[in-house]
Amino acid sequence: MRMNEGGALETARRFAALLQAERFGDAVGLFAPPLRAAVSAEQLRLAWTAESGGHGGITTIEEPVTEPGETDPVRVRIPVTCADGGFIVVTSVGDDGLLQGLRLDGHGGAEWRPPHYADADRFTERTVLLGSGQLAVPGTLTLPVGCGPWPAVVLLSGGGPFDRDESSGPNKPLKDLAWGLASQEVAVLRFDKVTFAHPDRLPSDHTMADEYLSHALAAVQLLRQQTEVAPGQIYLAGHSMGGKVAPRIAAADPSIAGLVMLAADTQPMHEAAVRVARYLAELAPGPSADEMVSLLVRQAAAVADPDLEPETPSTLLPFGLSAPYWLDLRAYDPVATAARLRCPMLILQGGRDYQVTVADDLTAWQRALGDRSEVTIRIHNDANHLFFSGSGRPTPAEYARPGHVDPAVVDEIATWLARSSAMERTDVRPSS
Repeated sequence: MRMNEGGALETARRFAALLQAERFGDAVGLFAPPLRAAVSAEQLRLAWTAESGGHGGITTIEEPVTEPGETDPVRVRIPVTCADGGFIVVTSVGDDGLLQGLRLDGHGGAEWRPPHYADADRFTERTVLLGSGQLAVPGTLTLPVGCGPWPAVVLLSGGGPFDRDESSGPNKPLKDLAWGLASQEVAVLRFDKVTFAHPDRLPSDHTMADEYLSHALAAVQLLRQQTEVAPGQIYLAGHSMGGKVAPRIAAADPSIAGLVMLAADTQPMHEAAVRVARYLAELAPGPSADEMVSLLVRQAAAVADPDLEPETPSTLLPFGLSAPYWLDLRAYDPVATAARLRCPMLILQGGRDYQVTVADDLTAWQRALGDRSEVTIRIHNDANHLFFSGSGRPTPAEYARPGHVDPAVVDEIATWLARSSAMERTDVRPSS
């Protein structure tokens, strides 16, 4: 046994026992100070309850095992078996016997594979840098083979610290889109969010605008400089929060030719958080699930309070996000912002999406934009939040299984872009 391996296993066993007993306050007592500062007992409870509830409830927590190799800190995996699959608690334990890192891995090591509709012979890729200074982020420019000029899309990932592919377990929905669209003669630029690339450099009071605007605008500018790209045919395609923020970005740069919004939420996020928590609690009811809902109800009420101030501690608010973040969200109306734009829009929604739903979100887009001839709104009935097709009641366990964005969704976006770009070239636009 490696040096420190026995101590690491003992810490992991204690941690697993505390998780099983749902003693989250004691569990964070095993965190090293940096991890304790980043993850509170309440956040641990939310993550644990969501992951276990999404897999139908825990049946057993198995014996921890160390990962091979001489690593410091020692990496330990704790397999968790649930009624519907399972997940792995991945930890790292230092010489002091404290947890240095923690993540819940729901995919069991499966790897992304290209979708059948992607033809790697039809495009090339290269790495680019967006922005300047310490907050510059890397991205990937995907160009169809040939001279073009091609229509182009900037992809915007959802809320949270996502990489350029919007990686989640074995799935990379934005890479699916990039490769699928490039195979149909669309240039694509996607980038790591600053919250992923530089989580330690972004101010703690950053906002949604800080997460997206400057790098998205830099991406549009970079595409405009490419000889293979038609400069008047650059679009935004945002997923989830990326779709929500897309009208805000387009309002800042009127040269953007149009918007594709996939599962773009309109319900205030603090209200949606409570709704989703209640849905997850129904999947695996129990005391911990009830406490999760109660916690989010209290935190959401704090966000909705008209007296919310920038100095309100983030511990009192959902997901540990700062008060300035929530104040910025409260002040932004994506539907009203989109209604003031006059560019074409494609709004897509999954019928099996429990995070962003037809009833709670799409109806607002339909009321405001449904009668505009330059706006197309479509529901893909079998699609979940990632636009993966499935059947039955949707659960988070679906996200842990390898899948791909439905080819019908990729085809619809490619067709819409081609049609919109043709109108742009001929300067024939539908009247609003």
